Amino acid sequence: MSVEVGDKAPAFTLPADGGGKVSLKDLRGKTVVLYFYPKDDTSGCTAEACAFRDAEPDFSKVKAQVIGISRDAVKSHDAFKAKYGLSFPLVSDEDGKVCEAYGTWVEKSMYGRKYMGIERSTFLIDGNGVIRNVWRKVKVPGHAEEVLKAAQALK
Repeated sequence: MSVEVGDKAPAFTLPADGGGKVSLKDLRGKTVVLYFYPKDDTSGCTAEACAFRDAEPDFSKVKAQVIGISRDAVKSHDAFKAKYGLSFPLVSDEDGKVCEAYGTWVEKSMYGRKYMGIERSTFLIDGNGVIRNVWRKVKVPGHAEEVLKAAQALK
């Protein structure tokens, strides 16, 4: 399954760092930046998380909530968040259902070996729960700035 611009964002309620939960319906009225990343505390994922962290004051100005999502356990998210001073929620999709709903659980290939994993992707969701932008196969450098520009254009 996959979602495209103009689709209703698939609903979810997932466990988050710090023992909480994040539900898309609770964020109605806010712009949501939902970014899927492969693994806590790896080089690309750390660079991406830190870029979103550094841009958070600007996302706040346009009332945009950044949410990171991976299949890592909440305990892993807690450690990752503390290590890098991340200020936005990290949610755990351990069973992969949300990844599948957004089309980010894909076959990948490294050194000729095929395996299933999360494709680095970001979805910009408006206050009505409609997907306004989709970035797939994200390259980390400059990505947070590009997403911020798109979020600012929604206002």
